[in-house]
Amino acid sequence: MKRARHLDDLLRNWEFDPSSLNVRLIKGKDDRDVIQMRVDMGVLQLETTGRPDGELIESSETYLQHLQMTRLENPDAELSEKDCNEIDREFMQFYHRRICWLRLQFYHRAVMDADHTLRLMDLCEEMSDDPEWISSHEQYRPFVLFHRTQAEALGELEENTPEEAIQAINRGLDTLREFFVKHEAEEHFDEDELIVRLVDLRESLRNEYSVGQTLRERLDAAVQDEKYELAAKLRDELTRRETH
Repeated sequence: MKRARHLDDLLRNWEFDPSSLNVRLIKGKDDRDVIQMRVDMGVLQLETTGRPDGELIESSETYLQHLQMTRLENPDAELSEKDCNEIDREFMQFYHRRICWLRLQFYHRAVMDADHTLRLMDLCEEMSDDPEWISSHEQYRPFVLFHRTQAEALGELEENTPEEAIQAINRGLDTLREFFVKHEAEEHFDEDELIVRLVDLRESLRNEYSVGQTLRERLDAAVQDEKYELAAKLRDELTRRETH
């Protein structure tokens, strides 16, 4: 009897909802975890480790790892057209998995996938001599940093304290500000939609959990106001907390 190759039953039993991100974590045929995302005309299935499509790149788990190995062997290596196409594929795959992890509330996995994408962006800048191609990817760095900051903050809230979540947002905002400064766009920082959303999240956490200034914020304020004795005490307390 010929095995059916259609997806009729799968699609019928999992209706697409255009107002939400339709994601689930299920077991594969060999009992491994896989992510499925319901899209408008089908289903995407993503591996939870390595490359989301499960491919190996000349024994490397990802194209990023493959390029890192290439660069170790040849520090002057530059990206070919094939490399650029494969990098674009990997960017898109990790984007899909990152938003799935956020929807599933696997925040640390979302951070890991965001870090992968950021490292790949860095390598693109280092290995390509095409400013236009580099810029086409760099324009998405704030969006990736936004996801990373959001995920780290929610992970800290889930596992540690609201204060740690707020501090994670502050770290993310600092990194984003560096990006705006680098690209001579600092005057647009405060009004950028992603920045506004992170600030709103930070202040909503302050209000919901009655958190005033974090220890790090108090330390920064003391240094700025040249209250060095207070800054020393706050620094000691911060060090004590971080080592316990």
